[in-house]
Amino acid sequence: MNIEDAKHLAISTRAVHAGQEPDPSTGAIMTPVYQTSTYVQEEPCVHKGYEYSRSSNPTRTALEANLAALENGAWGLAFASGMAAIDALARALLKPGDHVVASNDLYGGTYRLFTNLFAPIGITFDFVDAGEVSAMEGAMRDETRMLFVESPTNPLLKLCDLEAASAMAHDHGALAVCDNTFATPVIQRPLERGFDLVVHSTTKYLAGHSDVVGGAVVGSDADLREQIAYVQNAAGAVPGPQDCFLTLRGTKTLFIRMLRHSENALAVAEWLEAQDIVTSVTYPGIESHPQHELACRQMDDSGGMISFILDGGEAAGRRLAASTVLFACAESLGGVESLIEHPTSMTHASVPPEERAKAGLDDGLIRLSVGIEDPGDLIRDLETALKAL
Repeated sequence: MNIEDAKHLAISTRAVHAGQEPDPSTGAIMTPVYQTSTYVQEEPCVHKGYEYSRSSNPTRTALEANLAALENGAWGLAFASGMAAIDALARALLKPGDHVVASNDLYGGTYRLFTNLFAPIGITFDFVDAGEVSAMEGAMRDETRMLFVESPTNPLLKLCDLEAASAMAHDHGALAVCDNTFATPVIQRPLERGFDLVVHSTTKYLAGHSDVVGGAVVGSDADLREQIAYVQNAAGAVPGPQDCFLTLRGTKTLFIRMLRHSENALAVAEWLEAQDIVTSVTYPGIESHPQHELACRQMDDSGGMISFILDGGEAAGRRLAASTVLFACAESLGGVESLIEHPTSMTHASVPPEERAKAGLDDGLIRLSVGIEDPGDLIRDLETALKAL
């Protein structure tokens, strides 16, 4: 089913069908893994649409169409990782002398990419609180070419007012880019709120089973696609067909998984709020979240990510992360299994301490990726670990 035909369908239906047709030669309902590097041509430059698998592969084509349909975009481009996707769009759309306004609470790998690889070639960055449109606008310059936000952010789960932010960026002649990894298109679709591009680490919720690494860029503007696709092909940071197949398998159950992730996370967050040893809990679905009203307005659910701080700071946080059983201590997120991590020593260790302090990233912060297990079992796991501190 092509992207246009899928547009009138509910997202749960698009997740199963968009970009996929039964194999014409066998009738196989699952998209085949086209494990090939090259394609036979009838004569030079006369082929069936495929020449070399760095440039395109039928399994990848199906995944890209599926991701585009999920975000309600016109096209998708798949990459070998989420960082490869961000790297490609930055290389395609930015040049020395350009300026970027970005969330100050970014995934550590994104911060490292921007500051260690792009800043040295003359691209400048200001990292500001994306929860405040006025702060983002105050950082805009004549040379600002891009607004790059996460919403919710990683790991503090701050929200960006997507409609206001995209309008502000466009008023200043800048592109608006949103990393939608935490929310997924089941919960929000930034393109529908004015953003130009959406990026994903498909490693996380989209694939959903902690067995594949990948990334994607989705948009609607044909010129942007041409520029990013050029880098995709020229640099070649593309996923193999087996990776695409696994991700496509994962997106089929994305809708139903996100319902369970959100249901479980809400139960865990409400339980954590009632614990004396927990000094603060951040989750968009609870009323204590400072942007709960915004969450209700622009998100269809609240997702599976929670962050919280324990009384006892870093030492208590690190002990807890090493004490749970069902919550495995590991980096990454978005799989069916629950994970726990200590961001400042794990996923955000590459962010300098002074920058973490500016963003409000406490050394005692714990981040949970709440899976699809029984919520009572997850709560008992946390309860046992907290009592042992």
